[in-house]
Amino acid sequence: MKWVSYRSADGSTRCGVVHDNKIHAVGMDLLELLRAEGGLEAAAAREPTETVELATADLLAPIPVPPAVRNFAAFERHISNAGKAAVGDGTVSPVWYEYPLFFFFSNPAAIKGPYDEVPIAPGAQSWDYEVEVAAVVAGDCSDLDAATAENHIAGYLVYCDWSARDISASEMGFVYGPSKSKDSSTSLGPFLVTPDELEPYRSDRGYALRMDGYVNGEHYGGGSWDEIHWSFGEMLAHASRGTTLRAGDIIASGPVGTGCIQELSGHRRYLAPGDMVRIEVRELGAISARITAPEPS
Repeated sequence: MKWVSYRSADGSTRCGVVHDNKIHAVGMDLLELLRAEGGLEAAAAREPTETVELATADLLAPIPVPPAVRNFAAFERHISNAGKAAVGDGTVSPVWYEYPLFFFFSNPAAIKGPYDEVPIAPGAQSWDYEVEVAAVVAGDCSDLDAATAENHIAGYLVYCDWSARDISASEMGFVYGPSKSKDSSTSLGPFLVTPDELEPYRSDRGYALRMDGYVNGEHYGGGSWDEIHWSFGEMLAHASRGTTLRAGDIIASGPVGTGCIQELSGHRRYLAPGDMVRIEVRELGAISARITAPEPS
């Protein structure tokens, strides 16, 4: 199933399952639905409360305000490339291979829909996209086992963590992780795709599906989901250790190799107002965002 969230004609946030390019709405938002008895499967069997053309719907992020957002760094090629670009050394720390690391909690209040404009963060000069995929937690869970943790995934979606690289370099020079460099915008969507839809593409620790970034129609870079070093089962198990994941929590993969401008070692300029960015993951759809000037502070 493919689920979307959208703004209805009365201004309310609703969700629905997509059939034949139409949204079959269920009369509530997706986070409420995940928390409801029976979840997505039960809701999909109901008579729709309204039917909306997908092409004309005002699509929102599938989870417009997630309870929590954890951003991992699960692709080895990205870690190596980013290190090479930053300090000239692509060696990956042995610690990275010990367990999956999530580098930071992202800002649930900064979530944007798949086609929303994205303003450059205040003060940023090196504005970047990231080609990522994310899992949405199906229900409250704790202390998961990596072998079975994927059973707690409601679905997957395209994820773009917009990043101020110059601000990040300053922040991370203080040893701690990023803060304001990752705080202003995160784009999600357009679909929440249930795991059964992706099963034909299962490969190694991920899926044999392309992940790519484009700027003004030009392909900048990307790779395949099945390059991932840490599976989503392993990421969920680590994230849930000693705590509770909530229905609707977002677990993001970090960029696929060459899935951001930072990795391209000066061969591409950073983003500027007017640029059109497309982040595409096969079978999950694409985020398409116009970059705008910083909002007045």
